[in-house]
Amino acid sequence: MSDLRHYDVIRSPIITEKATIASELNKVVFKVSSTATKPQIKTAIEKLFDVKVLSVNTLVRKGKTKRFRGRLGHQGDHKRAIVTLAEGHSIDVTTGL
Repeated sequence: MSDLRHYDVIRSPIITEKATIASELNKVVFKVSSTATKPQIKTAIEKLFDVKVLSVNTLVRKGKTKRFRGRLGHQGDHKRAIVTLAEGHSIDVTTGL
């Protein structure tokens, strides 16, 4: 098991239209460390936000090649975690931690 702290596991919340729709279903989306496991993510969310986590789904978003002002650039890969919270628990990602 790697030596990641809770703040190292959870990088930032992801606030997109799709993530906002998921929040109505008690789901919150976070950008997480690429080496973080599902149990580590669950523990970090429960400790940092004092909520009960039912499940954690992860995915790796592959980086894309984008053009900016005529120059090519490459976005890096990053791992996302979709965290399902227990009924009655919520996380307000707009306020920060």
